[in-house]
Amino acid sequence: MWTDRRLLELFGIEHPIVLAPMAGFATVEVAATVSNSGGLGSIGCGTMDPQAAGDAMAKLRRLTSNPVSLNFFCHEPAKADAGRERAWHDRLSPYYRELGIDDATPPRRTDLAPFNTGMCEFVEDAKPKVVSFHFGLPAPVLLARIKAAGCRVISSATTVDEARWLQDHGADAVIAQGYEAGGHRGMFLDRDHSRALASQLGTLALVSQIVDAVSVPVIAAGGIADGRGIAAALALGASGVQLGTAFLLCPEAATPPLHRDALRQARQLGTMVTNVLTGRPARALVNRFIADVGPLFDAVPDFPLPMGVLAPLRAAAEPKGSRDFTPLWAGQGAALIREFPAKALMQMLVKEAAERLNRIKDG
Repeated sequence: MWTDRRLLELFGIEHPIVLAPMAGFATVEVAATVSNSGGLGSIGCGTMDPQAAGDAMAKLRRLTSNPVSLNFFCHEPAKADAGRERAWHDRLSPYYRELGIDDATPPRRTDLAPFNTGMCEFVEDAKPKVVSFHFGLPAPVLLARIKAAGCRVISSATTVDEARWLQDHGADAVIAQGYEAGGHRGMFLDRDHSRALASQLGTLALVSQIVDAVSVPVIAAGGIADGRGIAAALALGASGVQLGTAFLLCPEAATPPLHRDALRQARQLGTMVTNVLTGRPARALVNRFIADVGPLFDAVPDFPLPMGVLAPLRAAAEPKGSRDFTPLWAGQGAALIREFPAKALMQMLVKEAAERLNRIKDG
C-alpha cells in the first residue's frame, strides 16, 4: 500500500511509521510493539549510561527480533558559568520559599554526556538496525564506526540547511522536524536559539522543502497524530513519519499520571516552545512555570543544567498533585491523541493512512 518504499527497504520494516524515542517515556514495551507491528520502535538513550542502555537493549531484544532504533544526543557539553547559574537559582528562589524548600544550598548539578566513545562501543556491540541522533551528528570517527557496524544513521533537521548538512555528513535519512513537534528542537547549526526559533518552519512547509533539497529519504515529524497527518506527509513526498506524542497515552508508555491528565486537557492548556525547562528550546504543554518564567529566558544556563534547579520544585509539588514545575512534553497534535494500547493504535494509524491515501489516489 506504500508507494515510496525507500525507507521500508532501508530499515527493513513493513510500515513507514517511526516511534519517536522520547527518552523516559517510550518504554521498551512500546518500542517492541511498534516494531512487532511493522514500524520502527525507538528507545531514547540520551539520558542513559552504557550499562543502562545495554539493559534496555537486552530487554527490547527479548520482546522483538524486528528492526529497532536507538537515539542519542549530540549536544555540546554544558559550560560552567557561575554567574548565570546563580542568577537562575535566584530567579527560582521565590518558588523554593513558597514550597518550603531550603535554597541556601544549591541543588546538585544535573548534566548529560553527549554521544561518546563509551556509547559508541555499546552501539557496535548491540548493532541496532538504526541509530538516530538529536542536535546533529557525532564526531566523524564515531559516525564511521557506527556505519561500519552496519547501522543506518538518521538525525533531525529543523531547517533545509540542517537537512543538507546531515546528508553531506553521512545521514542515511533525515527527520524533518516541524515546529509543531513536541520535545526538544533538534536545531544545531544556528547557536542563537532565539533567532533560529523566529524562522522555524511548520511540518508541511519544511517537509516539502527538504524533500526538494536532499536525495535521501525524509521522515516527517511534528503535529502528526492520526492517519490524516500520515497521509498528508506522504503526499508531500516524505518516505515516512515519526510520531511521539500520539503514543503518550498508551498504557505501555511511562507517562506519569499528572502528565496523562494534562494531555487529556491539551486543547485547553495549549503548548509552547520554551527553554526554561532544560536550557534548550523544547515544546511542552503550558504550566505555571512556563507561563511565569518563560517561554524564553535569556539568562538560562546551558542544557541540561536548569533541570537540576527545577528538580527540587518538582519533587515538592508533584506529590501534592501539582504539575506547576513538571515538563509536560507534547507536540501541537496533543489534542488529537487517543488512549489505546500501542498495538491497537498502530493498527488504527496504518488503516487510517491507507484509507486516506486511497482516496487521494482515486481522486
